[in-house]
Amino acid sequence: MTGSIARMALIAAISLILGGCGVFFDEEQTRIPGERISVLSLERQLEPDRRIADLQVRLPPPVNLRSWPLSGGTASHAPQHIAIPNAVNQVWRTNIGEGSDSTMRLLATPIIVNGLAFVMDVESQISALNVANGEIVWTYDLKVPDDDDEAFGGGLAYADGKLFVSTGFADVIALDIESGKEIWRKRLSGPMRAAPTVDDRRVFVITVDNQIFALNALTGEKLWSHAGIAEVAGLLGAASPAVGGGVVIVPYSSGEIFALKVENGRQLWSDNLSSSRRLDALSTLADIRGMPVIDRGLVFAVSHSGRMVAIDIRTGARAWERSIGGVEMPWIAGEFIYVLTNESQLVCLTRRGGRIRWVLDLPRFEDEDDKDAPIKWSGPVLAGDRLLISGSHGEAWSISPYSGEILGREDLSGSVYLPPVVADGTVFFLIEDGDLVAMR
Repeated sequence: MTGSIARMALIAAISLILGGCGVFFDEEQTRIPGERISVLSLERQLEPDRRIADLQVRLPPPVNLRSWPLSGGTASHAPQHIAIPNAVNQVWRTNIGEGSDSTMRLLATPIIVNGLAFVMDVESQISALNVANGEIVWTYDLKVPDDDDEAFGGGLAYADGKLFVSTGFADVIALDIESGKEIWRKRLSGPMRAAPTVDDRRVFVITVDNQIFALNALTGEKLWSHAGIAEVAGLLGAASPAVGGGVVIVPYSSGEIFALKVENGRQLWSDNLSSSRRLDALSTLADIRGMPVIDRGLVFAVSHSGRMVAIDIRTGARAWERSIGGVEMPWIAGEFIYVLTNESQLVCLTRRGGRIRWVLDLPRFEDEDDKDAPIKWSGPVLAGDRLLISGSHGEAWSISPYSGEILGREDLSGSVYLPPVVADGTVFFLIEDGDLVAMR
């Protein structure tokens, strides 16, 4: 059963995934080669709102984020503006195990805590690396069942000295962060493709059959669960829930989004981000693949099928809605939002009203003339007054958050499908071949 679910998810995602110099982040003095082309979104081209053409983008000052313990940086997925040096260079590159291949893909973003970087390869091997030099401190094999050779995915989270692991073979596992020793293991209803979210001694995980489980972080005991509509088809990967203010925001592959009380799972409100417009088979996938964000009383979420919303976390009322489709987490900083769209556009919107301040058309293909080798972009992450994005064509770019101007790019010598991670002045990229790259 697990194998068939994995195959269906992979097939549904293939058409989306197929068709990732100088000092990185230093400002380029010459225009990057390549024609900037106008790209249509699902219904129309996204264009800046003329009514706010003179609005100056102001951001909160950057703050040093000492650790990155969860996917999205924090439980609410709102790290705001992270501090890094003006220029960073590669300081080490370490292979962490088996990388992506034709049947399995790296889905777990690294987490950074206590001077260690934790990563998981496609064969569910966990590695802890010294952030200073990239040396491997310990490894732990999660022991994939012999009858589940297609089990991959899941992710990592840290809290209170424990490393929590969600897996593609339906187990949630807690490990001691110093030694890698297993503390507890809990079997759930199905495999997981997204990382856990941990908050206030509760571990929240979502399974591929659209159920969320809340577990006791100390013992692994099930506290409560909630189920959405089961979906046969979905995109490869999944979104971790967001937690803040006593509420967990649950994104399902059905396009449903729920607000539940963290104590007991009681439903506060629900919404659906599926779009009524259907242009092709792929656009019917309403999957919420980008992680939702909780920020100052609002929930921000975007679905693959073309709907982006801001929702009042108390009432469930929509503050605004835009016809934008994406599979990456929106990044909130001050009064502005940055999001990558399905059409390879990087968009800056106002937090209030969702008005578009600027749009950058990114290359969609490595060969634009022949429309060959589609590029999958990931991110953005706001760090050091730059938006950092990475691509499947093997490059990382830095973009001005104020104007959308391209500032620099770096050759990563390998495809990247996961967004960068930033902690303690270091930027990390997990390459598809299984290499972890650190730049500072």
